[in-house]
Amino acid sequence: MNPSELLVVSAGVLLVIFLGTWFLSIRYNNYSFVDVAWSLSFAPVVLIYGLLGGGWQPRRLVVAALVAMWSLRLGTYLWGRVSRHHPKEDPRYAVLREEWKADPQKAFLWFFLAQALLVWLLTLPVHLISRNGTPSFAFLELIGLGLWCAGLLGEALADSQLRRFKADQGDVSRVCRTGLWRYSRHPNYFFQSLLWWGLFLVALPVPWGWCSVAAPLAMLWFLLRVTGIPLTEKLAVASKGQDYLDYQATTSAFVPWFPKPSKHP
Repeated sequence: MNPSELLVVSAGVLLVIFLGTWFLSIRYNNYSFVDVAWSLSFAPVVLIYGLLGGGWQPRRLVVAALVAMWSLRLGTYLWGRVSRHHPKEDPRYAVLREEWKADPQKAFLWFFLAQALLVWLLTLPVHLISRNGTPSFAFLELIGLGLWCAGLLGEALADSQLRRFKADQGDVSRVCRTGLWRYSRHPNYFFQSLLWWGLFLVALPVPWGWCSVAAPLAMLWFLLRVTGIPLTEKLAVASKGQDYLDYQATTSAFVPWFPKPSKHP
């Protein structure tokens, strides 16, 4: 199968996944399922590239396995969260329902298709990497793989710390300031972004590999401007009040850094 055919096949797989998730969300009146679909949909796409790409087999299988591992970990984590709260919808989508109340089903259809496009863009580096026939790893590739692994471990640790905090506290009005959450209000998002910068470095030695910078930039745009930090922060202020406002004033929004002294006792 040639490279263009692989791209078409991956686009078709994503279209089926997200249209199916859209129908499922309407059936159960819960658009939160898109988070699970988004996370899990990376695995089949990268496995297509890893198994059918024409490059050096060890490289394409290692990269596909690493991305699939991240996809399955995040997908199962989010499935647990969505299933525990179902039929209650994630507050972010409740906000979007209100904004799109004129025709929410149509608006969410376009939203789901945009998520499919994002996954397709984010997996383009894997497609390029799978075509690299050089029979060894370059130094830049090893740095990128190391960055990917650091992002995978950091995101998993942030999710684990937040889940443990919620289980111990049992109070949704409390703000998590333990572990990585002491240094960033969204360490999970930061490490998720780090993953794709690592993948970009692995793709750089390939001809036209620099084009894969679209992947980490697209991820940053969604995290910083769309459904990541903006909606999460808006809902956190509404539910946690002054405690979260103080958290905003003292703690970095994205890149982990030492917190500022609090102005409140």
